[in-house]
Amino acid sequence: MLDVKNNLKNILDNISKEISLTRFSIILSIINFLFYHFGFFRYSFDKIDINGFSSIMLIICLFVIVLVANFFAFFLIISLFRKAGKILIAICFVLSAISAYFINTYNVIVDESMMGNVFNTKYEEASGFFSVKMFLFVIVFGVLPAIYTIKAKVKYENLKRSLTIIGGSLVFILIFIFANATNWLWIDKNSKYLGGLAMPWAYSVNAIRLAIHKHQENKKEILLPDATIENHDKAVVVLVIGESARQENFSLYGYEKNTNPLLKQTENVFAFKAKSSATYTTAGVKSILDYTQTNDLYEILPNYMFRNNVDVVWRTSNWGEPPVHIDKYIKKGDLKADCQGDNCDYDEVLLQGLKEQILASTKDKILVIIHTSTSHGPEYSKKYPKEFEVFKPVCNSVELSNCSHEELINAYDNTIVYTDYILHTLIEQLKTLTDYKTAMLYVSDHGESLGEKNLYMHGMPMSVAPKEQYEIPFIVWVSENSKKLKPYTELGQGNVFHSVMNFLSVNSPIYNEELNIFE
Repeated sequence: MLDVKNNLKNILDNISKEISLTRFSIILSIINFLFYHFGFFRYSFDKIDINGFSSIMLIICLFVIVLVANFFAFFLIISLFRKAGKILIAICFVLSAISAYFINTYNVIVDESMMGNVFNTKYEEASGFFSVKMFLFVIVFGVLPAIYTIKAKVKYENLKRSLTIIGGSLVFILIFIFANATNWLWIDKNSKYLGGLAMPWAYSVNAIRLAIHKHQENKKEILLPDATIENHDKAVVVLVIGESARQENFSLYGYEKNTNPLLKQTENVFAFKAKSSATYTTAGVKSILDYTQTNDLYEILPNYMFRNNVDVVWRTSNWGEPPVHIDKYIKKGDLKADCQGDNCDYDEVLLQGLKEQILASTKDKILVIIHTSTSHGPEYSKKYPKEFEVFKPVCNSVELSNCSHEELINAYDNTIVYTDYILHTLIEQLKTLTDYKTAMLYVSDHGESLGEKNLYMHGMPMSVAPKEQYEIPFIVWVSENSKKLKPYTELGQGNVFHSVMNFLSVNSPIYNEELNIFE
């Protein structure tokens, strides 16, 4: 016990001693290198074929540049901003620890799209990632270094020495870069990954890039040409936007486990292979609702239909969609108020009173959009009622890598079984609307990785994303008295807008018959 006290006293005494800014910046750079770059170098060693002098030089170059570049940045920031600079670096250490935790636990990369996910994540979703391990990780590798950074007494260098150190660091970095000219092609090829794994640059630079791109986006929707409704036939389309549902785990697509026991027995159900346009929710949902694949903010499907006299209802347990401008935007919490039973906390509540709402409409054409969250991780086992836990044992941890592959797959598969039940229940409700032609479209925003290639969840850049993150289900049901389907074999999210227009007999100059799935 006495030794522990003496060690703590020695540590505190060392912290209280004055330290030169140069030495302090070296220590901060080493902390940053050791604590936050495991993912960076794990990726580098996986990709570098060590078979000669050039590859050895590349590894040395990566080590040196990470150390020296961060030394340069820390030295410059503290030289310019003094105490404020130390606070800024302390904050960076905490953010780097959080980033490193997610990189090491879920094998993500912190690129611009991931920063978009972060800024669009609400507490309800973020809280699903909290764990004791995460808390301890951030305390040890983030908070403690941050406290040291703030508490350290720094002796600042004079201007001449500061300029010499800054200039020397830059020259040193440039020498190493040009000494590795033969490896520039490798660095360029892997720059997206490396940039998303280097701390603190990954989140700081990509947050700035995201802000710039958001600023450049048009802030107001670009209105589409006015449309006309061609007839007074009563028709209802229900578009169900799935969350993190990957195609290969649906038995409708040949999966060996029976995850679609109800839909497989339902007539007029058609399952098309499809690919998402992105691997994260905001972009995936926008792609489903856009009339064309674009980065511009054009009038999305619900807003366009509503403005052109279609009765539009939006029911959601999720978020991340573009701005929705309709009268009937209903959140899960609103529906829970009139719901009774143990299952009101799950996505089936989105069907609460839907049939009655449709029958109460005074319009001939009705579009219902249901935005679910059923298969979103990491807490898959909490996304469905217990009676849908068909496959056991299941993973109950947010630390997905701590679960066996069987447990993780079972938990996820149970969310698909529950999705099957929700879609079947919806279809049964639509069948009773005999005065309407009815159709249901189920399309996921993106897929999900479940440990394949040591990847978890979603959000990888499309250029390097595995198929599990973009191969999605596109399931269609039509009533007996409505339209037939074209003989497509594969669809995309871009088919949704024009297919809804066709089914509801909405005519417009922007309508594209080639993207319509109905005859």
